[in-house]
Amino acid sequence: MADQIQQLQEQVRQARQNGNKLNIVGGGSKAFMGREPGAGADTLSLAGHTGIVEYHPVELVLTVRAGTPLKDIEEALAAEGQCLHFEPPRFTESSTIGGTLACNLSGPARPWTGSVRDQVLGIRLLNGKGEHLRFGGQVMKNVAGYDVSRLQAGAMGTLGVITEISLKVMPKPAASVTLVQDMAMHEVIDYMNRRAGEPKPITGACWVDGKVYLRLSGARSAVEATADKWSGDVFDDGDRFWQQIRDMQHGFFSDAETPLWRFSVGSTSPTEDLPGPWLVDWVGGQRWYRGDAPLADMEKLARSAGGQVSLFRGGDRRGEVMQSPPEALKATQRRVKNSFDPDGLFNPGRLYSWL
Repeated sequence: MADQIQQLQEQVRQARQNGNKLNIVGGGSKAFMGREPGAGADTLSLAGHTGIVEYHPVELVLTVRAGTPLKDIEEALAAEGQCLHFEPPRFTESSTIGGTLACNLSGPARPWTGSVRDQVLGIRLLNGKGEHLRFGGQVMKNVAGYDVSRLQAGAMGTLGVITEISLKVMPKPAASVTLVQDMAMHEVIDYMNRRAGEPKPITGACWVDGKVYLRLSGARSAVEATADKWSGDVFDDGDRFWQQIRDMQHGFFSDAETPLWRFSVGSTSPTEDLPGPWLVDWVGGQRWYRGDAPLADMEKLARSAGGQVSLFRGGDRRGEVMQSPPEALKATQRRVKNSFDPDGLFNPGRLYSWL
């Protein structure tokens, strides 16, 4: 357990004084995300800023330093029969909770249990002036002031250095069963949405390689009753399958050379017939595609499906990798960036070339 806030604060102040830029790094497991970092920036590492600050199992609240590895958090929660319901991806053993929030990453249960953004109660943040600020709190219902805590989700460190996070935690489900059956891609969207619309304990719906996987989690009686009623075979290796989907270790993700696109779209929208493999998750709300294509073409497809797209991994990361927002939203994002980081110290160009 190590509190390095003074060193971090001093490095930010020195960078501002010297006119240097800072590339914020935690465990380094998400370095492939976002645009290629600009040359000449110094590294601001939170890898040593670790430890559980407070944990109240009865109140279902956990406060941790941003550099704390997810594996350490999950071990502490498991000892109390609890977990992070948004199932944070662990790309490597060094993956941290701060990077998870900064990149807004959530696992297969996202449509039912919410995202990491939904579980955040409060944060502490170093702004571009080296001020250590607190936003939110450690209670479920906190409505005081602007919700800066959740604003950090997906900002990729461009608004400041997250140093501490307070999160909601939940009890682990008593039972879990995965059902699997063969199904064509053009059939699976309707099927998954119909199943998700039933009042059953479903916590995962994914299609890959011509098979649809449904996960049931919760009270044992409800899980077993639903498994008996629904079609599909019980998949004995279900836990491992969902872990592979969560951590992007499934064979679908093994091709590191071909560009990987992430579509966040309306769950009932049809899947485009493109020359390359697809993986459909989140009842159709999140879709992964592997293939070469211009960002502009992918944006058109995403907009027609009621969502957006990003070049998640691979491809040319010197250009834009996120879908371009409307001009009005760009102006708002610039104003927010300027209020937190007036000198543009943090992760310049990591999210967009213009930010």
